[in-house]
Amino acid sequence: MISASEDIGLADPGALPIAVAAAQAVAMIGFPEAALTLSHATIALALAPKSNAATTAIGAALDDVRKGLAGPVPSHLRDSHYKGATKLGHGKGYTYPHDLPEGIAAQQYAPDALKDREYYEPTRHGAEARYADAAEWTRKHLGRKRS
Repeated sequence: MISASEDIGLADPGALPIAVAAAQAVAMIGFPEAALTLSHATIALALAPKSNAATTAIGAALDDVRKGLAGPVPSHLRDSHYKGATKLGHGKGYTYPHDLPEGIAAQQYAPDALKDREYYEPTRHGAEARYADAAEWTRKHLGRKRS
């Protein structure tokens, strides 16, 4: 039996739709007909590669917030679409990532106290290897070393 705390996460991004579809099928067709649907979903989820990297990242980020490390949003990320925002420096120096060929911008997104913190540490389990490669490429492109 699969524990509710056992993460599949990004190791198999198709796992969540399988679980949701099974739950919807149970709600729509009921028992005993839904038993086969639940069997299929259980087997697929039990055999899926596992990763708790996203869960660990959320936990670490929440821990930093609880420690009071979350500071103000950097001014270049603050809303600049209202009267007086420019006087406050909101939006000044913001780079729109979609305008760049790589689609990423070398700018600070986190508050100062957390600017060098990386929460998501992807595994190489299943499909999450793709995210690990993307994170590595992004760090390299931005000239950041893994902390």
